[in-house]
Amino acid sequence: MEPLVELRGIHKQYPGVYALKGVDFDLRPGEVHALVGENGAGKSTLIKILAGAVSFEQGEYRIEGKPAQIHSPQDAIRRGISVVYQELELAPRLSVAENIFFGRLPSRRGRVLWAQLYRDSALVLEQVGLEVDPETEVARLGIAAQQLVEIARALSCQARVLVMDEPTSALTPSEISRLFGLVRRLREQGTAILYVSHKLQEIFALADRVTVLRDGARVATSGAGELDEARLIGLMVGRPLGEMFSRRHRPGGAPALEVEGLSTARVRDISFQVRAGEIVGFSGLMGAGRTEVARGVLGLDRRLAGRVRVGGEELPPDSCAAARRLGLGLVPEDRRGEGIFPQLGVGHNASIAALEQFSRRGWIEGGREREAVAAQVRRLEVRTPSLGQRISLLSGGNQQKVLIARWLLRQALVVLVVDEPTRGIDVGARAEIYRLLDELAGQGLGLVVISSELPELLGLCDRILVMKGGRITGALERAEATQEKLLALAL
Repeated sequence: MEPLVELRGIHKQYPGVYALKGVDFDLRPGEVHALVGENGAGKSTLIKILAGAVSFEQGEYRIEGKPAQIHSPQDAIRRGISVVYQELELAPRLSVAENIFFGRLPSRRGRVLWAQLYRDSALVLEQVGLEVDPETEVARLGIAAQQLVEIARALSCQARVLVMDEPTSALTPSEISRLFGLVRRLREQGTAILYVSHKLQEIFALADRVTVLRDGARVATSGAGELDEARLIGLMVGRPLGEMFSRRHRPGGAPALEVEGLSTARVRDISFQVRAGEIVGFSGLMGAGRTEVARGVLGLDRRLAGRVRVGGEELPPDSCAAARRLGLGLVPEDRRGEGIFPQLGVGHNASIAALEQFSRRGWIEGGREREAVAAQVRRLEVRTPSLGQRISLLSGGNQQKVLIARWLLRQALVVLVVDEPTRGIDVGARAEIYRLLDELAGQGLGLVVISSELPELLGLCDRILVMKGGRITGALERAEATQEKLLALAL
């Protein structure tokens, strides 16, 4: 079957980086072609070339066997190529409907046909399984719902080629199942789908073919049925990876975090305890209240009732400053929107929560600051050319390490809350993050891990608390926890 889209011998260089080295890639009608590789392998660059977002120095772009001139995203969309990027690109203050049909609002004589807009939006939202009023402001939606809005926008363009970059990174198992059904229906209708994911189980569940990139070069293209997980990981990383989870269970020490009867506008009567050296996980479906528990504990959401103690000391309500002073830290779910300062360098992103430790008489001692940050960067093996490198230019895994380093610089850190620790992170970096969390627990730090990935919770945690409807519905010790039991409590 002739490819619908084909890239031949693509070369792309950035200053100091050879992003793609003569890469060949094609998409055929009615197939799911997975693109895999570690962060920095060249996946994002290839996607951007396919979408017309960046140019290339050498090679050829062909559509239906003929040379094509794709110089902008608009060119790509006109030729039926739509992309759902990993980092959401929505207008938060506009409605869901306006985002879906952004730049293509139905109109007559210069006036928007709002009723038609909302009807058309409702149809495409039904297609992706998102039950939300099209008039809802996007800023009011969670990350998972926003991701589904992105997918709805791509489908509204009647795309013949659909690129999905980490589409399930914030979705729950039930939402992922619905998305898989959608992908299979689109494949049956003849749509060519480029699917990018770090979750290898998704690759084997969906893909017809798999292309592996490593260090900017294509190392393999194969039928998915010809590969197994070990072979695929070996092609991606080019080195032995070892066990993914290295958690060594240790008896917990003294209580590091005690929460009694916590209630906010989003959660009710939450009680749990985290001991020093213990990893406690939070599981549940989208909207269950996992992230909202963390927000309530840290004072980001108003506390309506309950008590919180950190290291035995009472934490006053609604005070992020007091939470930080007593030793609470947070690595947020939305790394780009709430975690990093994208225009600042690695060093300033890491030190920003501990500046008072490097200050004297109101002045920051830059030498001490840089020395402390450099030590954490070496410890966590953050791959960056310098501390001044803008953090937005690092891979997701390295950005996550910098956010963890931010809190390890705090001399009095007692409990670290990590929300979706490996969202959008490749398989090699995942193993590094897991080993790091285990190491921190071994050093006596209390850890709260919030994750939508059940294997992650089962592999990391000493105890797992399950939430539904803003309440804790059950708790399972490591030895008794299974995916089936977690899902039963969540449902």
